[in-house]
Amino acid sequence: MALSGREAEKQGPAEPRPGREPQSWWCLVSYLCFYGFMAQMRPGESFVTPYLLGPDKNFTQKQVTNEITPVLSYSYLAVLVPIFLLTDYLRYKPVLLLQGLSYVSVWLLLLFGSSVLHMQLMELFFSITMAARIAYSSYVFSLVPPAHYQRVAGYSRAAVLLGVFTSSVLGQLLVTMGRVPFSTLNYISLAFLTFSLVLALFLRRPKRSLFFNRSAPTEASPSELDQMNPGPGQPAGGKPGPAAAWRDSALARMVRELGHNLRLPQLRLWSLWWVFNSTGYYLIVYYVHILWNVVNPTMDSTRVYNGGADAASTLLGAITSFAAGFVKIRWAVWAKLVIAVVTVVQAGLVFLMYRTDSIWLCYMAFVLFRGSYQFLVPIATFQIASSLSHELRALVFGVNTFLATVLKTIITLIISDKRGLGLPVHSQFLVYFMYFLVLFVAYFFAAVLVGLQHLRRGSHQPLPPAQELRSPVQEKAVQDGALGSLQPGARPLAPEDGLEAVGPVSPEQSQQPEAKA
Repeated sequence: MALSGREAEKQGPAEPRPGREPQSWWCLVSYLCFYGFMAQMRPGESFVTPYLLGPDKNFTQKQVTNEITPVLSYSYLAVLVPIFLLTDYLRYKPVLLLQGLSYVSVWLLLLFGSSVLHMQLMELFFSITMAARIAYSSYVFSLVPPAHYQRVAGYSRAAVLLGVFTSSVLGQLLVTMGRVPFSTLNYISLAFLTFSLVLALFLRRPKRSLFFNRSAPTEASPSELDQMNPGPGQPAGGKPGPAAAWRDSALARMVRELGHNLRLPQLRLWSLWWVFNSTGYYLIVYYVHILWNVVNPTMDSTRVYNGGADAASTLLGAITSFAAGFVKIRWAVWAKLVIAVVTVVQAGLVFLMYRTDSIWLCYMAFVLFRGSYQFLVPIATFQIASSLSHELRALVFGVNTFLATVLKTIITLIISDKRGLGLPVHSQFLVYFMYFLVLFVAYFFAAVLVGLQHLRRGSHQPLPPAQELRSPVQEKAVQDGALGSLQPGARPLAPEDGLEAVGPVSPEQSQQPEAKA
């Protein structure tokens, strides 16, 4: 099957461009992965909450729950969009330096701050580090040819996960076996972060980026948006007027193309999952360390196993994310039911965390909760990204993350903040359980409706055999019985497309986010 011009552009060259050594960008990617690993070496992060509540800082549980932690949601909402735009405009490296400086500021405030205001500033700087993670996940795509996107994205993601796992294990070993106090652990974290900041100084600043710098003469490859038809308002051979210039702008073309792609039901479904479920996920991650301190209010630091729980949840999340790529299922039919099953499991685990008096059951429930969420992240990433251009992927993931942040901020203001209900952490987890339960009911009834519609269409139209992850465009085409009759503008999935990480996908994204302890 002959490739269209747009598909050929997407595949790109298989080898580095002339004039560049074949191994040069591999050296850059290796250095970036090493930097990503070192930036995650924060062994004190898992023990921030007991450090704040312990004799070192002596804050009250109410102050940490209702005055300090809510600032993270508010500040993240405030800095997310500016950091997103600056990352591309400044070409990554300055934002990575800003992230490093913010990490250092976080730990300086943790060590030397003494008031609630100092800790609120600490949360502000940590929100900057969270928003700046997009610079790391996007940077790699400016270094390598398109044919190697998927492989190097996997390398950079693996470096981050390995760093989080190693950091959590190191912190737990130092606390339990080395009997290192939390304050010393924070000094060790500060040393690692200072070293990662020095590493960031030697990163190469790319000459191109996704939106603002994609026309650099020697580096930039043609954007997929450049292949779109220009707007009808541009007069031939003359300068366009203001209205025509807006219609022909990259942003206007992106919005039009996004509106066309939003007709795909799978794209809408997984975008809604990203918004609502990631909101609940991060609320649990933000407050679970406070809950652990309530369940196990020990003053013996050697009996605090937060680092082990974080390490286990990171490892399970990596395993479930990897396993999701091998799931064979008819997503057009079963997606809503799979989401419903995972969501009700999450609701049960949150309820267990709320009810149990055993710290070990609480740890186990969190590990399983985090792993179940990470199982769906790569599936959602693929379903959203596979039918979109690189620019639209960035836009969709950015919009989804922003909407989730807005919802998370509203819930935080109502439930957690002292200016709202100011609920204690146990009561908050009951609210989060009801939140996931409502999501499950919505997904379950949507799955029932899909099943009834499928039965109504008749059993004489057999479903195709189960496949690995498909794009929404392919799902619809196969369901209609004609893969070759795709609608105009929709592209079939190229053999090398697969589950690839895109710029805005975070870490935990993916960054998903490795959220704050």
